[in-house]
Amino acid sequence: NITMSNPFFYETTIKFHETDAAGRLFFAHQLKLAHDAYEAFLEHAGLSLATIILKRPYDLPIVHAESDYLAPLYIGDRLRIQVTVERIGTSSFTLEYHIFDQTRRKVGKAKTVHVAVASETGQKITLPEEIIGLLKSVSHANSHPEQ
Repeated sequence: NITMSNPFFYETTIKFHETDAAGRLFFAHQLKLAHDAYEAFLEHAGLSLATIILKRPYDLPIVHAESDYLAPLYIGDRLRIQVTVERIGTSSFTLEYHIFDQTRRKVGKAKTVHVAVASETGQKITLPEEIIGLLKSVSHANSHPEQ
């Protein structure tokens, strides 16, 4: 079990290749940024996505993703993404991503739903205890997004 007394934040900068012809963040890249934050969250918690994929008998594929765009983002904008555990179910969990710009203004949010499946069969399984422990350790700390 890991302990995180503070909310988890991932910081990044909008890169040129993430923008569209109008110079704004291409819409699909907001979900890419959320996934980058998810990977960093797991790494910080001590269980990297690489470890899960290569060394565990289960996978955690995303079965639902959504994204809201609250303000345009441009190349060079610095972002801070807060990962929030919204729900822990029997075989799935939901994460929210609250995206803030360099002025701490909320500029977007996203959500991903992950389901635990057996690596060999692809069949849904009960969430592994190590994942439940990891999520519970941060669910209370992350229950209120930064204002």
